[in-house]
Amino acid sequence: MNSIFTYIFLGISLAAPIGPVNAAQLDTGIKNGFFHALIFGFGALIADILYMVMVYFGVGQFIDSPYMKIFLWSFGCFVLTYTGIESLLTLRKIKVDMKSGKRIRLRQSLLSGFLVSLLTPLTILFWLGIYGSVLAETSQTFQANQIITFSFAIIVGILLWNTTMAFLSSGARKFLSTRFLIIISLVSSLSMIVFGIYFGIQAYHTLF
Repeated sequence: MNSIFTYIFLGISLAAPIGPVNAAQLDTGIKNGFFHALIFGFGALIADILYMVMVYFGVGQFIDSPYMKIFLWSFGCFVLTYTGIESLLTLRKIKVDMKSGKRIRLRQSLLSGFLVSLLTPLTILFWLGIYGSVLAETSQTFQANQIITFSFAIIVGILLWNTTMAFLSSGARKFLSTRFLIIISLVSSLSMIVFGIYFGIQAYHTLF
């Protein structure tokens, strides 16, 4: 596992699984267009980089503590459930937004992407497990500057996937019917709510 392209592909693989972040980015792109979906992805990427830095400097053990898990599960539940419900309430505005050009501010999309990714426990588990394993493997063979290079390659992979998702979601606005867009957005919203409920259950089990 010594090729930079391997780590780019690893970044894509980390970002690609369907989860709350992808669902929220897809919903953002459908309702507000390419740039909002792209900025949402940047926000999520900032959270990813933050966790990478924390794992790199050994803060992962603090994140993995039971009390921190309860906190993150609980806030993940709140953020995803709130975002999903808010998205459901704005389904009827999809057609209006597409015709009238109404937009939310880009910084709102950036903040949404950051918070959804930051407070999603799956993100934390991915970075603790996958990136932690990558560090354990590469540190035995490579020097610190090479590890940083491979880490940047992972970030490039995530960025490529986020850009692809932004293109797909904004392209759907142009080529799909309003009814089908509403269905996609509905599925995305419900998936966020389901993930939120799941995180709430996990918080309950961890606490009790």
